Amino acid sequence: MEKIRTRFAPSPTGYLHIGGARTALFSWLYARHHGGEFVLRIEDTDQERSTDESTAAILNAMAWMGLNWDEGPYFQAQRVDLHREMVQKLISEGKAYYCTCTPEELEAKRKIALATGGKPKYDGTCRDKKLGKSPNSVVRFRGKQDGVTVVEDLIKGNIFFNNEELDDLIIERGDGYPTYNFAVVIDDALMNITHVIRGDDHVNNTPRQILMYEALGFKVPKFAHVPMILGSDKTRLSKRHGATSVMAYKDMGYLPEALVNYLVRLGWSHGDQEIFSLAQLVELFSLDTVGKSPAVFNPEKLLWLNAHYIKEASAERLSEEMKPLWPAGTNITDAAFTKKIIADLQPRVKTLVELADSAGFYFAEKVQFEKEAAQKFLIPDIAGHLKAIAEGIPAMPNFSKEDIEKFLMEFVTARNIKFKIIAQPLRVALTGKTVSPGIDEIMVTLGKDRVIQRINDAVAFIESGANAPVK
Repeated sequence: MEKIRTRFAPSPTGYLHIGGARTALFSWLYARHHGGEFVLRIEDTDQERSTDESTAAILNAMAWMGLNWDEGPYFQAQRVDLHREMVQKLISEGKAYYCTCTPEELEAKRKIALATGGKPKYDGTCRDKKLGKSPNSVVRFRGKQDGVTVVEDLIKGNIFFNNEELDDLIIERGDGYPTYNFAVVIDDALMNITHVIRGDDHVNNTPRQILMYEALGFKVPKFAHVPMILGSDKTRLSKRHGATSVMAYKDMGYLPEALVNYLVRLGWSHGDQEIFSLAQLVELFSLDTVGKSPAVFNPEKLLWLNAHYIKEASAERLSEEMKPLWPAGTNITDAAFTKKIIADLQPRVKTLVELADSAGFYFAEKVQFEKEAAQKFLIPDIAGHLKAIAEGIPAMPNFSKEDIEKFLMEFVTARNIKFKIIAQPLRVALTGKTVSPGIDEIMVTLGKDRVIQRINDAVAFIESGANAPVK
């Protein structure tokens, strides 16, 4: 049985965007599901727009998502001599020809065709002139002028194209560089790619490419065109819908497994299941259940998945992921303390950036009290209770959640007060705000010394009169 080989072939003219990442993911999963091979090829023949920075950004994004490749990265620009050799082969066999029509002439022909109700395709002026190479001449593929080319699409089904509507495509530009549509055929054929999985913006290129495969005597691969991703307003996904770069999501505190899980569900399904590990995706993925209609990008769904994966992750894993996300000046040298902070916050946040932003009070040397919280809860009537709590803590044999809860319950019972009397004042004393993880969790993470110091600081704040109303 033929080994399945898929490929991802991005152009290095920018970052890896969401649509490209999903195409790469589908190609990778298809290869992995079938025990095949996944090839990475950088299509950098656009010398003016291709950059090393973009190549690095694409490779980094794929590595971050866990999409490893078996071969490559190959660089299309390094294969130009091979492409030119194939151009000459077609010319020598009468399957391609030189064309000297200028851009101005072609534009004039196009306008006339449109004005007279014709097709704005090349009219074949140079098709039978048997011209030789000359300055600025291009090479055109001699397409079929009758019959039908069928694209047997694994997602969309059979798509039929009348050959008379396909013009004689330029396969080598005037600067001597082969065009995308030609180079991709040569590379896919010579790299033995069996399945071309790509965005459906390439559908109209496919019949022309099939004719070139046949003219060169190459086996035609299977094609699968994935519908595009739309924004919430049902227009093509773009920057106005939010971040479209894969690595922008990393910078915003998303985990790669959340993005992978979300992207695969944009157009693919397995029953009603929403959450998949990468191993499950490899086991279950099939093109049979890829939808034919465009998928709509839903940032809230991605956020929900990210919160799920943050909750499931180990504190050790998140400690590594968090390193570039902590605000400048955050002291994370105490690894054990940092992991405890992460464990407190991870069930309550949707992104790692949110976690970093909400952890400030843990690291603070002195807690900054929110004005309204201090005015409401750090009041003279509470100072005595707080002082007594600080005085009682050193005698606690253990400082676990259970022992802290027991200590506080015994404290309020002995003083004949309800727990709510001390709960928020204690929270404000420890964190500076009224919303936080559980008080017992915070106290365990901060440790005895920090807790006592913070409570004493709150008492000093009350006794200083800093909170007294202005007369």
